[in-house]
Formats: sequence, C-alpha cells, structure tokens
Amino acid sequence: MLPLDPHADPGRRAWVPCPRCPAPDCQPCQQRRTCPTHWHYLLANTGTRLHLQCPTCTHVWSHETGFRHTRRR
Repeated sequence: MLPLDPHADPGRRAWVPCPRCPAPDCQPCQQRRTCPTHWHYLLANTGTRLHLQCPTCTHVWSHETGFRHTRRR
C-alpha cells in the first residue's frame, strides 16, 4: 500500500470511481452525483487527464475525462 501523496489536498477532490475499490453502495454515487463520502484526491491534471489518488486504498491512477473545450469564432 502506497502512502498518501504529499500533494494530496482534501480541497482538491474528484468523484471518479477508483478502479481498485468496490463500487460504493450509496444513492448519490449510483446516481452519479457529488457524494460527500466517496471522493478521491485530485493530485494534478494535464489537459483533460486527471491524476487521482484514492484515500481508502491509496491507489494512484490517471483518468481521461474526454471533455474538450473548443473556441468559438
């Protein structure tokens, strides 16, 4: 088990499911809403890629959001 990243800040959070932890059995998570309990540390982002760490199992992973910003002319 890895230690928490020194840059892990509870003020920077994301609600992307951890690939190692079982899916939480709570109503907000099942409805894909912001859950006050099942959040993950947002360590950094590079464009649309998020770098995350789970506070429960300390797994670190990257997640591609797929959000694209296009400029209007």
